[in-house]
Amino acid sequence: MIAESFDQRTLANMEVALDRACKVLAGAGERHDARRHIASKILECAERGDRTLIALTEAGQAAASELCTAHGV
Repeated sequence: MIAESFDQRTLANMEVALDRACKVLAGAGERHDARRHIASKILECAERGDRTLIALTEAGQAAASELCTAHGV
């Protein structure tokens, strides 16, 4: 599904962005629901056509920040 929609570079950038954003959350970043939320925001960014590592990382970090705010982390 996702692999068919994007080239290898974009997929790699998305993976790096997800890993970077999850590190911000420390242990909470390993929770499936947190990773899924962050991944969905990264995917939205890529689907809009902004597929640079910088843009994808910013989208992931914004999602992680949302989670921190929502959970008081």
